Amino acid sequence: MRVMQDSSELPGPLRWAVWLLIGEAAAVALVAAYLVYEDLTGTANDIVVAIFVTGFAAAGAALLFVLARALARRRSGARGPAIVLQLMLLPIGYFMIQGGLAWLGAPIIVLAVLVGVLLVTPSSTKALGLG
Repeated sequence: MRVMQDSSELPGPLRWAVWLLIGEAAAVALVAAYLVYEDLTGTANDIVVAIFVTGFAAAGAALLFVLARALARRRSGARGPAIVLQLMLLPIGYFMIQGGLAWLGAPIIVLAVLVGVLLVTPSSTKALGLG
């Protein structure tokens, strides 16, 4: 039986990755909360699409939080999905830059690359039992 380890025992890069993933989860949760507000108070154009987008944001926030928690517990299987989510942020940031939101798109790209790099550092790989 594997003993659960405290996050303070995590190597620095993995700990930072976990905290950044929690931050991403919080940011997406705020977006989901805003979407719920808009769904309840806005004019309904297509309620099915509105509910789907809101649900997608809520699920994304939950998934980011679950992955952060799993990585904090050194679950190696969480690294791949966490990296995939970071890769999914790259085109989002790119299209935000193309759409005139460089102030938001560029930090998203930097954050995604940073978290991805932190997750594949040798110390993170070793801490997750993959190296």
